[in-house]
Amino acid sequence: MKAYVFPGQGAQFVGMGKDLYDNNPQARELFEQANDILGFRITDLMHAGTDEDLRQTAVTQPAIFLHSVLLAKSLGDEFRPDMVAGHSLGEFSALVAAGAMNFADGLKLVSARAQAMQRACELHPSTMAAVLALPDETVESICAEVPGTVVCANYNCPGQLVISGEIEAIDAACERLLAAGAKRALKLKVGGAFHSPCMEPARAELAEAIAATEIHTPVCPVFQNVDALPHTDPAEIKANLIAQLTAPVRWTQTVRNMIAAGATEFVELGPGKVLQGLVAKIDRNATVSGLQ
Repeated sequence: MKAYVFPGQGAQFVGMGKDLYDNNPQARELFEQANDILGFRITDLMHAGTDEDLRQTAVTQPAIFLHSVLLAKSLGDEFRPDMVAGHSLGEFSALVAAGAMNFADGLKLVSARAQAMQRACELHPSTMAAVLALPDETVESICAEVPGTVVCANYNCPGQLVISGEIEAIDAACERLLAAGAKRALKLKVGGAFHSPCMEPARAELAEAIAATEIHTPVCPVFQNVDALPHTDPAEIKANLIAQLTAPVRWTQTVRNMIAAGATEFVELGPGKVLQGLVAKIDRNATVSGLQ
């Protein structure tokens, strides 16, 4: 069975999507539609902007969403997923690709999400840190002991987690994690503490927009970040999308559950190869490939 997976923030690169724009009339039409919806020419920033341009959350998230969704559409009848999943932002790409949302609604939600997250970051200075070579349980235990807000945010693969929270709490947790034997506990260059309680203002702001968006039954199960389980019910999909901003991305669990459900081949659609690498680390027997 074939599973399609969609990357999240951090996979962007200058020039992304240019081949699609130049060589695929349907993609070019949707790119121009995106420019109109967003109110600025995101195509110019994607194709010929700077790294700094693409690091702005309000640009990064719609850009990755666009690239991923248009790659899925470019496959035409070849895109026949048995299941899909996306990492954080990528969950929106997965939902649109699987027919649970239309393109315009998905893009509007992604743009609203990016702006809400940016505002939450400005309200509450916070950060994230990558932690390598410790069991999940050890990281969870240390985070629970540290004063302040610090939680596990991304369960990327065995031995690779990202923690998220208040800056002082992250600093204290990193010290304890290194003392506990972590190979690395390094703060990331991000705008704030994504997938943590620090994102509560963004969750509350986005909840209304998600509730007002029409969600359809997807063509295949969508394994969602919040519980790593397959969903096809529109009400459940909405509830999980709303919870996603303050809940962890359970990617390790998601991939394992997809394999248990029969997935043998994983195809990453979107910029970069991050998810291909993570899937290979989660299960060495999985076949991985990508289109970017």
